Amino acid sequence: MQWILVETEQIPEWFIQAVKKYTPLSSGIFAAQLLWQRGIKTELQLASFVNYQVYQPASPYEFGQEMDLAMQRLKKAGEAGEKVAIWGDFDADGITSTAVLWDGLGQFFIQHQQLTYYIPNRLTESHGLNVAGIDNLAEQGCKLIVTCDTGSTNIDEIIYAQKLGIDVIVTDHHTLPAERPPVAAIINPRYLPKEHPLFHLSGVAVAYKLVEALYETLPDIPQHPLDDLLDLVAVGLIADLVQLNGDCRYLAQLGIQQLQADYKKPVAERRRPGVGRLLELCQKSGDRPTDISFGLGPRINAVSRIHGDASFCVELLTSRDIERCQQLAEETELANTRRKSLQKDVQNQVFKKLSQLDLSTTSVIVLEDPQWPSGVLGLVAGQVAQEIGRPTILLSTETGDSEPNKPKFARGSARSINSVDLYQLVKEQAHLLHRFGGHPFAAGLSLLVENIPLFTDAINQKLRQSLGGINLTPTVQADLVVTVADLGKELFLELKLLEPCGMGNPIPKLLIKNCWFEKAWHRNQEDLKGKKIQYIKTEFLIRDDSTNHTFPGIWWGHYQEELPNGRCDCIAEIDFNSFKDKNRYEIRLIAVRPCADLEVKTEKSAMILDWRNQDDLEFKENNSILIIKDCPTSWDDVRAWLRRSIYNQQQIAIAWSKPDNKTPKEIWFTLVGIAKYLNRTNQLVTRLQLLEKLGISDKSLHLGFKALRYLGFIVEHQDRYLQITWDEFIQDEIKTENAINQFLAAVREEQFQKEYFATVPISMIQAIAFHGLL
Repeated sequence: MQWILVETEQIPEWFIQAVKKYTPLSSGIFAAQLLWQRGIKTELQLASFVNYQVYQPASPYEFGQEMDLAMQRLKKAGEAGEKVAIWGDFDADGITSTAVLWDGLGQFFIQHQQLTYYIPNRLTESHGLNVAGIDNLAEQGCKLIVTCDTGSTNIDEIIYAQKLGIDVIVTDHHTLPAERPPVAAIINPRYLPKEHPLFHLSGVAVAYKLVEALYETLPDIPQHPLDDLLDLVAVGLIADLVQLNGDCRYLAQLGIQQLQADYKKPVAERRRPGVGRLLELCQKSGDRPTDISFGLGPRINAVSRIHGDASFCVELLTSRDIERCQQLAEETELANTRRKSLQKDVQNQVFKKLSQLDLSTTSVIVLEDPQWPSGVLGLVAGQVAQEIGRPTILLSTETGDSEPNKPKFARGSARSINSVDLYQLVKEQAHLLHRFGGHPFAAGLSLLVENIPLFTDAINQKLRQSLGGINLTPTVQADLVVTVADLGKELFLELKLLEPCGMGNPIPKLLIKNCWFEKAWHRNQEDLKGKKIQYIKTEFLIRDDSTNHTFPGIWWGHYQEELPNGRCDCIAEIDFNSFKDKNRYEIRLIAVRPCADLEVKTEKSAMILDWRNQDDLEFKENNSILIIKDCPTSWDDVRAWLRRSIYNQQQIAIAWSKPDNKTPKEIWFTLVGIAKYLNRTNQLVTRLQLLEKLGISDKSLHLGFKALRYLGFIVEHQDRYLQITWDEFIQDEIKTENAINQFLAAVREEQFQKEYFATVPISMIQAIAFHGLL
């Protein structure tokens, strides 16, 4: 994975002072640097960004004639007493959109009599309008459908509804069709210029703008203020990962304030007891955007992922019945627990399949399996895309065993990386698909199973052509370089100035160099009933040379064995944890790697040798200087390269850092821990990865494998990878002890050699080595 540090510009002193006004407890330098990087470079921009009271939101009538047409049709429905149906979607944006229209339109239409809602089943219906659902609403006597977070491209279904005497108002934010659909009105910000403050609205914010226009059109009818909807708007906006600028940021700022204010009330006085209970279950207080992105959002999404039908989530968000809300919130929490476990299972299976894929010739990852639950495929696809650096499509296939003559379909989800417009890529293969929809970063699709090979080849070929030879590389970006001494309350409050964060204004990523971890431990999470689930969290303390104090942190979804043993670099986010009255500041680990190797400045025509991987040596121009990085481990190594330098008439330079060894027993326990982890997760590993992790030679690793076999582990080769599984103990204590002692002795001898070479002057190495050559 490639690590990128955002370039730092020279920040004017006046701007730092302007930022400091908003961060009186700190210098403001870090926040100023981030704001400047992100295009906030005037006092007016700064004031509008930080203080929502300065921002001027756009009118709902910025949507032009389409909003006028929507108002006319809704007024007609109200005057005629028509029955209106809200057609929502099953993700967090779709659910909150439905809830906003249910509460908002509910001020103008009697709920359950004139107003109803319909949420498609994720597992059986997929996104968008469908004929069966429209028939259902027609039987109930509906004359108007108002969609939210969906509908823009459902041309055939809209025409079908018209034939049944049902008009459609579309409110959506997804990709537009080539021509305007035959609807009563379509409210979609994609019709606006990209620079427009409403362009990035999510589905829930578009639904809010429709209600806002209706409040302005018929101001005497509503009994509750429009602002009552803003907490729902914030949940949907942040959960949908839209770009939080313009009106999106303004609405999210207002909504988070309202969310927190309602949570602080006694339970009996809360407007939304279901939201309050859900916050309690995920140990959040509603004052942070991360309370939504890591708390409320995933839980709302989990219901449809596990059950398919997420209709009760609208009731959870809008009901005033405290007892009913508590029941629904706990159902939601259990669904999220089940989701985590399923997600981990599928993730392990996907990475096992990935190990058999040649990524050097793969631009788009397409994997299928009949056993994969479709509800979690989008989440796993997102993880894979981020880690591997390639667009990823995961499909659950029908087997068709019960009906062999029926066409078999595959349904799944696709996730992209920043540089690839996934929607356009999938759209160009529409002739191979049954259905698809989405936006540049995420899509859902279905196709005949027999079309998967054609689809895979075609989409890979198309992306390769569009990239023009550019290789896709997974990247992680850091915004600021900090030390452990910088971590704490002051830095947290300073960076909080940028919230709410989202696309276009991501959570600040902190690069901490030359650090190390202490007291790491991991544990399985537990559900409401105390049952452990397959979702791991590692806790640790981080330390560096800037202070004598440590700082706490967590790493979600990872085991303690995955942390490097020695010094390393890491990228993290700073957070505040109020769970169980911890009230502590901590970091959330994003990425970690061993410290970069010693960089040796080379002259032109130098030959560079990386001692650790002699199978991948790169020789440059083969004259002038031979540079050796890292510490030699035997005289044979030195003699071989001295012979080479003499033969090529080169000078030789050897450079290394002093070894920072763990004891042989610590290395042995680490190897056993890795073996347990690989067995538990079914993941594969390369020999080179193990050598780098343990800091030992190939010979010692071979003895380590031999000792592992006596503990019941089986080490098998799969192409370039190793698979370590556990079978049963070999009941021979003497042989087991001997094998372990052989490994420990080999590591001890190896460390002695490294220590010896690390203390021997280079002149002595040259003299002794040359003497050995004679």
